[in-house]
Amino acid sequence: MNTTPPSPRRPLTERRKAATRLEIARAAAELFTERGPDDTSAEDVADRAGVALRTFYRYFRNKQEAVGPLLAVGAERWLALLAAAAPGTSLPETLERTLAEALAVPEDGTAVGMHRTRALLRAVVRDPALRPVWYRVNQESEERLVPVLAMLAGPDAGPLEARLAAAVAADALRIGMEVWAESEPPPGTAGAGSPAEPAVRCLRELSGGLRPLAPTMRLTR
Repeated sequence: MNTTPPSPRRPLTERRKAATRLEIARAAAELFTERGPDDTSAEDVADRAGVALRTFYRYFRNKQEAVGPLLAVGAERWLALLAAAAPGTSLPETLERTLAEALAVPEDGTAVGMHRTRALLRAVVRDPALRPVWYRVNQESEERLVPVLAMLAGPDAGPLEARLAAAVAADALRIGMEVWAESEPPPGTAGAGSPAEPAVRCLRELSGGLRPLAPTMRLTR
């Protein structure tokens, strides 16, 4: 019998706020990929999202910050899957399995979502004003990974190992997503491909440097 209490559901107001943030983020992503960030204003984003400009600024400081929630989707999925994993299981296997699962499904469950994500990441990586948003999202993800990985690794892993593991995991996600975004779908395929494969490959390669420090992070090929 499962005695684990269910996760508390967020109040309706919080869910509405989260939905509004995501709607604004989608509008910003669409406009940035259609016109480019330089030719898109905060007013344009607010109009596309169907909200007042003051509402836009209630959620975001500027137009660049508006894409942050979309950029964090993959990391949010991965964190949730890792947090739900059972402590004491193989950390390397758990990291690989959950990363592949988190990145296998696009934000809206269709190939269109994959194409949209790829276009957004290309715009972000190439635009000097948007890159800091992407780096901030990944830094926040790394910080949130530390306690989760420490819990999964068990009492034998110290604070240093947990921080190094989180840094490796966050960088694997970031680099894998960037490599995927700059690639083209294989010829003859209907979909846009998945970022899971390059991200998992990055995780395996980057974890090699941790082997002398944290044997629990060793990943088998």
